[in-house]
Amino acid sequence: MQDLQQKAAAIRLVIFDVDGVLTDGSLFLGDDGQEYKAFHSQDGHGMKMLQESGVPIGIITGRTSEVVRLRMQSLGIQHLYQGKSDKLPAYEELKAALGLEDAQVAYVGDDVVDLPVMTRVGLAITVQDGHPLAKQHAHHITAACGGRGAAREVCELLMDAQGTLQSALAYYLR
Repeated sequence: MQDLQQKAAAIRLVIFDVDGVLTDGSLFLGDDGQEYKAFHSQDGHGMKMLQESGVPIGIITGRTSEVVRLRMQSLGIQHLYQGKSDKLPAYEELKAALGLEDAQVAYVGDDVVDLPVMTRVGLAITVQDGHPLAKQHAHHITAACGGRGAAREVCELLMDAQGTLQSALAYYLR
């Protein structure tokens, strides 16, 4: 647990996958080809709180979806990489753009396509219902499943380790 806290305290950027992490992995396709996804509102609020605490968020996803662009825009997330079946180049580009080292980055993924990034970052996290290989290579496995509060759990874990969680929550108890 101490090692997890130390890793989390060093994080200056967290990157989330979308399908299976910010959603439960279900893909809803309409007859018109429109794609629909369900996002957990508590995840979104956690992501806003984390950004307000000074930790930026990036998104790297293999699919391309207008609904993802709109959701990330509503959350104020500026670092959005869609259509990246190979996520490693996007990771390297974002890390370089922000001047960060691997140890300063956390990545939250759920499947084997996330492993190239998960095996490089300082803090690799997977969701409770993640693929067994993702679990094997994760430093931490959330108690919540993807799309069911896992992202909020990650945000609060990072904020707690960095000493910003209590003051963020105190705002709501005034």
